[in-house]
Amino acid sequence: MSEALIEVNNLIKSFDGRVVLDGIDMSVEKGSVFAIMGGSGCGKTTLLRHLIGVLRPDSGEIRVGGEDITRFDEARMDLYRRRFGMLFQMGALLNSLSVRDNIALPLREHTKLDEKIISVIVKMKLELVGLRDFEHLKPAQLSGGMQKRVALARALALDPEIVFYDEPTSGLDPVVTGVIGQLIQDLSRRMGITSVVITHDIGSAFKIADRMVVLFKGRVVAGGTPLEIQESPDPVVQQFIHGSPDGPIPLRQSSRDYLEDLLDIE
Repeated sequence: MSEALIEVNNLIKSFDGRVVLDGIDMSVEKGSVFAIMGGSGCGKTTLLRHLIGVLRPDSGEIRVGGEDITRFDEARMDLYRRRFGMLFQMGALLNSLSVRDNIALPLREHTKLDEKIISVIVKMKLELVGLRDFEHLKPAQLSGGMQKRVALARALALDPEIVFYDEPTSGLDPVVTGVIGQLIQDLSRRMGITSVVITHDIGSAFKIADRMVVLFKGRVVAGGTPLEIQESPDPVVQQFIHGSPDGPIPLRQSSRDYLEDLLDIE
């Protein structure tokens, strides 16, 4: 067993009295691929925002390398953010910049490297994702899958210890989904990068993850290896895996009675 790099202990977060994270506990081993799964509104995105330091919890801890990041001031949080890369759901590339300049941006912002060194690093990162010949194109000239790969190269620009992925296969065809999944695995296996993948893509998660958790109503309802999750007797997990419309995961998210809500209109 590898040592835990990220440990989340009893994490709680509410918005306007509505509990979104309700005592989250999980542990991510160093150099592993860890998937956080669940349906819409289960708390995945809120949990991710806590892991990257955008939100602070009402209570609980997030320990990264033994340090509780929830207690960091802005200066320490800035240093922490340089330890990880982030692949956003839609890529978040700047359309006014070339592929090369998109990847070079974090290097120019956070280092004092010479432009020749930056150019070498950009080529190395593009080689990792198989797009070294595309550095002079603009994002709009690339397919959706290629944009995701460029965004991944940018996430790797500063040689991060951790990479967070927000729905990395969303909107991609099965072949490109497989390519992205293979890249995530390769980064963990060959470079020792710890990968945390937020996803509802069950098939991809089962292929690439070493361990995973399933969230429901802000709680971890199951955790373990992909096989352990598939064999979980929990009805929430089974409904999510099989995509059944019937089960404990509701269509409607409102907590108020429908008639009461109508009568409350002034």
